[in-house]
Amino acid sequence: MSTETAATATQVAAPSPAEWAEARAQVYAAGLAAALPAVDRPLTDADGHTLAEPLTTRTDLPAFPTSGVDGWAVRGDGPWQVVGRVLAGHTPSPLATDGTTVEIATGAMVPAGTTAILRIEESTRTGDGRVAGTPRPVTEWREPGEEAYAGEELLPAGTPVDPALIGLAASCGHDSLRVRRQPRAALLVFGDELLTSGPPGAGRVRDALGPAVPAWLRRYGCQVRPADVVGPVADTLPEHVAALRGALVDADLVCTTGGTMHGPVDHLHPTLAALGAEYVVNTVAVRPGFPMLLARLVDGDGRVRFVAGLPGNPQSAVVALVSLVAPLLAGLQGRPMPVLAQATLAEPIPGRGDYTHLALVRIDRAAGTAHPLRHVGSAMLRGLAEADGFALIRPGTSGEVGDRVPVVPLPLLPGERAR
Repeated sequence: MSTETAATATQVAAPSPAEWAEARAQVYAAGLAAALPAVDRPLTDADGHTLAEPLTTRTDLPAFPTSGVDGWAVRGDGPWQVVGRVLAGHTPSPLATDGTTVEIATGAMVPAGTTAILRIEESTRTGDGRVAGTPRPVTEWREPGEEAYAGEELLPAGTPVDPALIGLAASCGHDSLRVRRQPRAALLVFGDELLTSGPPGAGRVRDALGPAVPAWLRRYGCQVRPADVVGPVADTLPEHVAALRGALVDADLVCTTGGTMHGPVDHLHPTLAALGAEYVVNTVAVRPGFPMLLARLVDGDGRVRFVAGLPGNPQSAVVALVSLVAPLLAGLQGRPMPVLAQATLAEPIPGRGDYTHLALVRIDRAAGTAHPLRHVGSAMLRGLAEADGFALIRPGTSGEVGDRVPVVPLPLLPGERAR
């Protein structure tokens, strides 16, 4: 009997579902243990990566005394005799004599010997061409090291690289950054009943996850090419095994949709058995979406890859993404475990008994309130399209108006759905 046939014949007992927070912690630890290797990226290609080592400055910031205004660098008391000009990008001669001044531009290096800077708009010229005025009592230039000293740690390893960090790195003198390689992800869509174009009908439904899941994964920092999305894969064990084996060649993470239960055409579990995978998490006590899973495969050379089994119902699949895939990818990229913000419930949300309830909500950021949405069935996407995330109602509880609850965010880009 072949391995694949044996895997089909083996009856798998239904596991006890893991508690939601425990499952989240387990997959984060698994990702962190398999954190992706560090690589050097030029600043122009570092956006969206993660610092693999702390960002430090190569010089004092600023590196030299820098004028904060357009005006006059003066020495001693006025009126002052003009002896030159200094512009940004030049090294000036010292002011060696009291009663002298040079015109200075914003950002220019302050000459040695300067005792004050007089703003241009607060200066006048005397009849003999001297400069007169009263400098403000505050220092009008930035001292070396005012922002940071050479070698000082500015941001820790694990910080996501964004445009602000890139600008800071450039100001520190860096041309490249040491970052974690971005995860490569693939998606396998299971289900003979799925259509990939046109409206649903005649017993077949339109695949909503094939187009959507790669976009979610990119928001989590993954690289997903069009060729990495495969399906619908035929509902047979050999087709499942071949598709997953092929996807694992290049991917660090393969997400699958559907097939996470043990029905007659649910082949994911025997496929994982055939490929020698081990479960990190197998079902989670969360509603919707509990038949989710994360499995790990380790090659002979130690290379680690992961398979995230997402339920076939669209909202349940997204619950699996925020529950298992988000912390896994944080670990793989060497980022801290995502911390959940809190919001105040504007309306009640029922509990789900012994299960964690992740309820779709829209967040009013000005008021700090979470508003439950309609159209939130596990097969529905209308509520998801309006949502900012999921309110977390813990097992054995219900959410009452005024309760402060954690909110599991959707992976939105900066500025999306800001309210």
